[in-house]
Amino acid sequence: MRSQMDKIAFSYEDGAGTVEFYIVDQTRISGVNYLLVADSLDEDGTALILEDKAPEESAESLYEVVEDEEKLAAIAKVFEESIGDITFTED
Repeated sequence: MRSQMDKIAFSYEDGAGTVEFYIVDQTRISGVNYLLVADSLDEDGTALILEDKAPEESAESLYEVVEDEEKLAAIAKVFEESIGDITFTED
């Protein structure tokens, strides 16, 4: 992992505030952008894989958590191979 992690703030759809995550890695698969984010840099931190759902012509991104188990497993494997020192587990 990078020694200096970038952080990104996400706003809730209902406008009820924001939450910050560290950007661990990013990838593009079949024209879709994905982010691997974590709430902590500790080994026990919670990680999420987010998919950009915004139209391609949009200047802004609209990220949603990947929940489909097959898609999640496939994208997690890409991140595991890319980073090398990470393993995903389910809570």
